[in-house]
Amino acid sequence: MAQVNPYLTFNGNCEEAFNFYKSVFGGEFAHIQKFKDMPSEIPLSEEVGNLIMHVSLPISSETILMASDANEAFGQTATFGTNISISIDTDSEDEATKLFNGLSSDGKVTMPLEKTFWGAFFGMFTDKFGIHWMVNYDYEQ
Repeated sequence: MAQVNPYLTFNGNCEEAFNFYKSVFGGEFAHIQKFKDMPSEIPLSEEVGNLIMHVSLPISSETILMASDANEAFGQTATFGTNISISIDTDSEDEATKLFNGLSSDGKVTMPLEKTFWGAFFGMFTDKFGIHWMVNYDYEQ
């Protein structure tokens, strides 16, 4: 069954924000990766390379708070008020495909559902009501 989690986007202060959230909720980051850690054919400045590509902080047994910095090198900026997505983690590629195709119908796909370099089947879209979604299935590591 799919698990739904909030996914926040920041303009360069994601690491600061998540260190704050970690101090409040406690626990440890389940994952933290910077843009410089990903394979990219686009040259990144040191400043952009040190931005957060993805961070996740479990805040309960059912909920993971996740985020990234917007990256202008990829044409992204965060507009506060619309800088949150609903992230769905699925149990299979089939479930991911079904949810992605159904929810994105008549919407705008911003990243097609596909296998990624980080070991997931992942895609993003904005639905026909303007809600931002991410669908993810993690392959066994």
